[in-house]
Amino acid sequence: MLVKVYGSAVFGVEATTITIEVNIDKGIGYHLVGLPDNAIKESSYRIAAALKNNGYQLPGKKITINMAPADLRKEGSAYDLTLAIGILVASGQIQSDDVDKYIIMGELSLDGSLQPIRGALPIAIKAKEEGFKGFFLPKQNLKEAAIVSELEVYGVENVQEVIDFFEGKSTMEPAVFDTREEFYKTLDFPDFDFSDVKGQESIKRCMEIAAAGGHNIILIGPPGAGKTMLAKRLPSILPPMTLREALETTKIHSVAGKVKDAGLMNQRPFRSPHHTISNVALVGGGSYPQPGEISMAHNGVLFLDELPEFKREVLEVMRQPLEDREVTISRAKFTVTYPASFMLVASMNPSPSGFFNNPSASMTSSPNEMNRYMSKISGPLLDRIDIHIEVTPVPFDKLSEERKMENSASIRERVIKAREIQALRFLEYGQVNYNAQMTSRHIREFCVLEEKSKQLLRSAMERLNLSARAYDRILKVARTIADLENAADIDSNHIAEAI
Repeated sequence: MLVKVYGSAVFGVEATTITIEVNIDKGIGYHLVGLPDNAIKESSYRIAAALKNNGYQLPGKKITINMAPADLRKEGSAYDLTLAIGILVASGQIQSDDVDKYIIMGELSLDGSLQPIRGALPIAIKAKEEGFKGFFLPKQNLKEAAIVSELEVYGVENVQEVIDFFEGKSTMEPAVFDTREEFYKTLDFPDFDFSDVKGQESIKRCMEIAAAGGHNIILIGPPGAGKTMLAKRLPSILPPMTLREALETTKIHSVAGKVKDAGLMNQRPFRSPHHTISNVALVGGGSYPQPGEISMAHNGVLFLDELPEFKREVLEVMRQPLEDREVTISRAKFTVTYPASFMLVASMNPSPSGFFNNPSASMTSSPNEMNRYMSKISGPLLDRIDIHIEVTPVPFDKLSEERKMENSASIRERVIKAREIQALRFLEYGQVNYNAQMTSRHIREFCVLEEKSKQLLRSAMERLNLSARAYDRILKVARTIADLENAADIDSNHIAEAI
């Protein structure tokens, strides 16, 4: 008997429906074709044990299973439940006429219980697009899949629950999840607050400008000056995520298997990888490509602490994603693209000893050591960081003062107002949402300078020997400063602060 059941494969952040054809005929054998990997090939052992422990069995006949399209590589153990149900229906142990109306996914344990899978959200989105009635998956993934409306999503704990449903022995109710209500109900404020930071008013101002325009920023200062403390508080002044951004971010984390029971993500990601990270772990990839740290930071912050300690080749692979805000991973037979629109926040010491720009400490590094240390970071990468700021240690009188510092909520209000101005400005430009995303065409249109500002910028370009990319960076940052002041035009004060 021939039966068709349906699963799904995830490539990048998109899912592809997989048709699993199960044919049972005279003879003996178990043949699985359609480019399955080793995890799928081993599924016969898990399926046999799970069925036996629940009162069923693999038929002692010739079982042929084809996973179509046959030229697409399938990987992972999430097809266990799909194959098991297909075998039971094809062998007549389950009587069901509507098994082909559902997507069925889940990894089986030997007792028949189900383990969570990756990519539940994109699979659910694809199932809805292709008109499937429902989606069976492990209960641990229920919340993320139930985000998709107009699709019956069933979270199950054991293969027996799925069998009972198709045989009509139980009436399972699909999950009900109001995406908007859940998103706004659980919209929390970040844990870290700028009111904890003593002094450093100029650095806070830079962080506010960076947040308002979505600019990349690098903090340069000696150990203990507060670079990490400031970076960790940046998400607290970023605008709240929109529902669209939350869905995008949840989709990426779902593919990576990082959502668990959280459902819809509503906090901007803050990723802080260690400096020993490989380039594959940072940008994504592998034999079966997975999103890297830059994609996990999509719509949030990627913090690289002690930037020169990262391998140079690791940092260089970030140059293209910083420009394009996406990363494309190519393999011989397929290409996947992951979104990577993040704010880069980096920190570094000014010298190997760390105390070069500390006025109270003696410089202990030679010029050669300084050059070797700074050469670890390429000029093209630094050119893609809009704001460079020196952080000096906080003096004792600032550390000990009792005055209440400005909190993140009040800074965030100004940032949100600036972002609203930018949203209106770029309303007709599709993918551009804030100033850091402006291209040369947008800069020419929205960053027109008066003569005094032009002279100031020309002088800075000549004296500091700045590149053309630096010229664009200054104009972008000046545009953001003007937006924070609700100014229609960029004046010389905005240019001076940007420089």
